[in-house]
Amino acid sequence: MIIRHIGKIIFIILCFIIVLILINSKIFEKKNTTLIKPQELEKEVYSSNKIKDVKYTTKDNDGNEYTVTALEGEIDYSNPNVIYLTGVKALIKLVNSENIYVTSNYGKYNSDNFDTIFSKNVQIDYLNNKITGEYLDFSLERNSMLITKKVVYTNLENILKADAVEMNIKSKDTKIFMYENQKKVNIKSLN
Repeated sequence: MIIRHIGKIIFIILCFIIVLILINSKIFEKKNTTLIKPQELEKEVYSSNKIKDVKYTTKDNDGNEYTVTALEGEIDYSNPNVIYLTGVKALIKLVNSENIYVTSNYGKYNSDNFDTIFSKNVQIDYLNNKITGEYLDFSLERNSMLITKKVVYTNLENILKADAVEMNIKSKDTKIFMYENQKKVNIKSLN
C-alpha cells in the first residue's frame, strides 16, 4: 500500500513538473515579430507622399505668369495646400518686363495663394542683376519679394551687401536695407 501511495505521489509530481514546463514555455516563448524602429516608420510615412518632378503654374489677373518646378515635393499632411520642395526653380514672366529667375535648394509652396518661401542658396536673376541670399519670401498677393540673410546684390556697376532686399513686383521699386540703424549697406563699385 505504501508503494501505491509513493507511485501516486511520483505521478502527481511528474504531472506538476510537466504542467510547469508547458506554462513556462508558453510564457517565455519567443514570438516571431519584428520591431519597427521609429526612423523606419518615419521613412515609410514620408515616402508615401513624395512627388518627383513637381511643376506648378499660375497666372494673375494682370497676365503675369508664375511657374515653380522642383526635383521633388512632399505634401504637408496637416495642410494639403502646402508642399515642401527640393531643388527649386521658379520663372516669373512679368507683362511688359523681363523674366525673373529664382533658384534655391528648398522651398515651401502654397497652392492656395501661390506664395512661396525659398531657402538655402537662393539666387535671383533679373536683367543684369543678381541677388543671392538664404531666404526669399515671394508673394503674388502682396506683389513682393523679400530676400534676407547674407544678401549680396550684384549688377554691372556695383556689389552691395545688406540684410535685406525688398522688391515690389509690379512697380519694380527695390529697397536695400539693414535691420539695425547703426549698420550701413556695404557698397563696392566695380569700375
